Amino acid sequence: MSRSLTPETAVDALEALHARAVEALQIALRRFIETGVPPTPDERALFRYPELRVRHRPVGPPPKLARAYGQLTWPGDYAVSITQPKAFRPYLTEQLKLLAEDYGVSISVDVSDTEIPYSFILDGSVGLDVERAPPSELARHFPYPQLAAVGDAVVDGEMIERPDGARPLALFDAPRIDYSLKRLTHYTGTPWADVQPWILFTNYQRYVDEFVRWAVEQVKIIPGAALSCPGGVTVTAETPDPEAAALGAPWRKYQMPAYHLVTPDRDGGVTLVNIGVGPSNAKNITDHLAVLRPHCWLMVGHCGGLRHTQRIGDYVLAHAYWRRDKVLDDDVPLDIPIPAIAEVQVALQQAALAISGEDREALKRRLRTGTVVSYADRNWELNYLRERRHLSQSRAVAVDMESACIATQGFRLRVPYGVLLCVSDKPLHGEIKLPGAADRFYERAIGEHLRIGLATLDLLRQTKASLHSRKLRSFDEPAFR
Repeated sequence: MSRSLTPETAVDALEALHARAVEALQIALRRFIETGVPPTPDERALFRYPELRVRHRPVGPPPKLARAYGQLTWPGDYAVSITQPKAFRPYLTEQLKLLAEDYGVSISVDVSDTEIPYSFILDGSVGLDVERAPPSELARHFPYPQLAAVGDAVVDGEMIERPDGARPLALFDAPRIDYSLKRLTHYTGTPWADVQPWILFTNYQRYVDEFVRWAVEQVKIIPGAALSCPGGVTVTAETPDPEAAALGAPWRKYQMPAYHLVTPDRDGGVTLVNIGVGPSNAKNITDHLAVLRPHCWLMVGHCGGLRHTQRIGDYVLAHAYWRRDKVLDDDVPLDIPIPAIAEVQVALQQAALAISGEDREALKRRLRTGTVVSYADRNWELNYLRERRHLSQSRAVAVDMESACIATQGFRLRVPYGVLLCVSDKPLHGEIKLPGAADRFYERAIGEHLRIGLATLDLLRQTKASLHSRKLRSFDEPAFR
């Protein structure tokens, strides 16, 4: 075991151990598929994730820190299994530097007790045809995903008892991360490594079209930038007719297609995910995106306006969320408040002011702040007589299906969040979404709405250090962001 490592050499050691484990697993798999010879016990002992450990032995009073993460509450050891350390290198190095500089911790790297499931190292590039071997035989001789042991206990505040007494160093361990990385590629149709730290969610394909047009222009002016699209389509500055290439990507094959403006420094990149309609999709994709520790995610979608003074095309900036979708009730009880993140709210308002070109008074007539209620039932209007009293008591200004879940998942998974919706119909006032009116609304509103979301991310990028709010941190929080 290596001890007293610097953050950089610790990540070097993690990369070396992970690469060794993956290579050993691939070699043994190939041999078994081709010859039927299983791995020996000594070989199988190599199929394990590396482990990162931080030892905190405080001397004197703890440092007084303004940031919301990179803090150690108790003396002792903190540990976590690590996957894909090469891809996570900037994140791991940053987190370790904070702990080394402020707490003088000892950093060590070793092999963990957790095996790497063989299916997590299959990505199509290693040439392993596992379908030639019966799944039961593979499971006899190789580690396989044991989903009963993959969960969010740390995220949800449950106590984890390790035999060595170490506390969790991060929210997610290696099996949980690998599981989500595979799911991201499956659902979005794009490589998980292309996901950027600034994320927009939408629920309409027309926003995707606008994003593609914007991203293609960015690719032309940002050296080294590229647009990653579903189905393995990548657009660069050299791509002939780049907009047609991006819009022609086979997005229909994937449940929640994603588009990533990938920049060389990654910090300037943006991901757009079309999550479709409904809170189940919203929970699904945020469960997986969270393991990449994004800086922020925003919902820019449509809603129904609940106030008679609203007009089609007006905006709603969610300051509170009434959760009627029931998707997260078991994970985050309904009596837990979901606060608005001040930095995100301010940035959304500033971006709306700048992009709309209107003065503050004019924008006030178009942008309402207040409570958004989210239902899982798209036809909630049919139960209006039953819901009317609650809607009135809540003072809700808009209704949709995804926003409450997006915000609650951000709160639960410690990812800053925000919601800016555009009124596309007013179901309680006879203005329902009919084809002709809908088309006129789309043509007028979608471009501006998306640009507001993008401008918001630009503003947040400039104040990234203060974005990760203490509102998102629990009492006994892991040190890593």
